[in-house]
Amino acid sequence: MNTKKYCAVVVGLGLLALSACGSSDEGAKSESKTVTLVSHDSWAVSKGVLAAFEKESGYKVKVLEDGDAGQAVNKAILTKDNPQGDVFFGVDNTLLSRALDNGLFQPYEAKGAGTIKAGFRVDGDKVTPIDTGDICLNYDKAWFSQHKVQPPTSYDDLVKPAYKNLLVTENAATSSPGLGFLLGTAAKYGDDGWEAYWSKLKANGVKVVDGWEQAYNEEFSGSAGGKKAKADRPLVVSYASSPPAEVIYADPKPSTAPTGVVEGTCFRQVEYAGLLSNAKNSEGGKALIDFLLTKKFQEDMPLNMFVYPVVEGAAVPAEFTQYGPAAEDPETMDPAKIADNRDDWVKSWTSLVLK
Repeated sequence: MNTKKYCAVVVGLGLLALSACGSSDEGAKSESKTVTLVSHDSWAVSKGVLAAFEKESGYKVKVLEDGDAGQAVNKAILTKDNPQGDVFFGVDNTLLSRALDNGLFQPYEAKGAGTIKAGFRVDGDKVTPIDTGDICLNYDKAWFSQHKVQPPTSYDDLVKPAYKNLLVTENAATSSPGLGFLLGTAAKYGDDGWEAYWSKLKANGVKVVDGWEQAYNEEFSGSAGGKKAKADRPLVVSYASSPPAEVIYADPKPSTAPTGVVEGTCFRQVEYAGLLSNAKNSEGGKALIDFLLTKKFQEDMPLNMFVYPVVEGAAVPAEFTQYGPAAEDPETMDPAKIADNRDDWVKSWTSLVLK
């Protein structure tokens, strides 16, 4: 910070609060030109793209990453009266109603909202769609080849003896992909069938961990991190865009992705950004949200956060088309149905799977 004088940093449960104590005009001016983005741990943007925004707008961007998306949303709700920042990025369609019902955001219609593809627009002006992707089961190609087992192709396959003790997923109560996987099973099997399905999945040895980072990088044998950790789970709940990441970050790069996607297990996800209620720098927050819809940022997202743009005309990298195309027929669910049932489903899921 550029203020001449500042006071204590308080750290707890992954939360970082930094409050400036200087009272000079210079300090106040410096603070007004800083805009703070609160997000999950997967936030990423190219330095040059962010630098261009800072130069054009005059705002300096500060980023606070607060864990998995589910954890980040819960923390933002708990601190809404004295928010950590000005903009929250990363609340998705599985958690949106929770954020809106708790008054997390104030109204703002972003410049460029008219360029958002029709299928991703939402009623009202509290949040802005930024990206989309598919939560899907990923599999380790080498493991299945070595063990001469066919990879699963559907939810039904996962409860078969051939896949016992092979799957790791995230906690639906704390993780966005974990919740998306739960909602995918609810969409597939209905209100009366999803619990019976999860009972079978539990009996077949599904492993549950807190968040995506742990599931993918520590437990999944197909990821670069999992290989180093000698992980033993060849099935993981992740994203349709994870295989391109495995190719792009590999050195040397393989000719084909080492992981695959089980398209019969996909659930469509959309992520949003919103101007936080009680934001200290509302004008800076509005400028930042506008920036997230620009073609420059939208085309920068795929190879940084491995998601798809939502604005018309934004190009998708060739690596996505080659290694991780979007699912053709993912499970979806009406946001109103998610709002009406999510908390009860998560409570039932927790009692059924974790206890």
